[in-house]
Amino acid sequence: MDLLDLVRQRYSVRKYTDKKVEKEKVDYILECARLAPSACNRQPWSVYVVTSDDVLAKLKQAYNRDWMENVSTILVLSAHHDQSWHRERFDNKDHSDVDLAILADHIILAATQCGLGSCWVCAFDPAMCREALEMVDEQEEPVVMIPLGYIDSSVGVPEKKRKNLSDIVVFK
Repeated sequence: MDLLDLVRQRYSVRKYTDKKVEKEKVDYILECARLAPSACNRQPWSVYVVTSDDVLAKLKQAYNRDWMENVSTILVLSAHHDQSWHRERFDNKDHSDVDLAILADHIILAATQCGLGSCWVCAFDPAMCREALEMVDEQEEPVVMIPLGYIDSSVGVPEKKRKNLSDIVVFK
């Protein structure tokens, strides 16, 4: 499968079976994540692989949605603001969110390639997430939760609504 086919196949999955994700697939996804680029190659992140029932339950409370019920693996991506590159010469912009977006994209595309569903989740309670993961470093921030799992085929594939290229591309 080429990259364009893979990108077309990926969508935000909100219904999973209760089948557990195999360690080999998680390892493959993590290797793809490890190779993600970041500003000045700082790699200012941690990836928490959550499979224990206790921590999963706490994370599911931080993002309390019915569709998370069967999720057996959640990856939490956290930014280390003290390690990230900042555009100091101009506006001191912290690029950790950009770096984590790239990391998350590698993860969700790798999951798709493995036949798994995923969903980019940002609307969670960060304090509850920090507590569930026992984060103590104040410079570390949970940014994205990515549930992984097998897609419940009883739900159809949603239509991807995207703008036309002419609406988003500017040639100069």
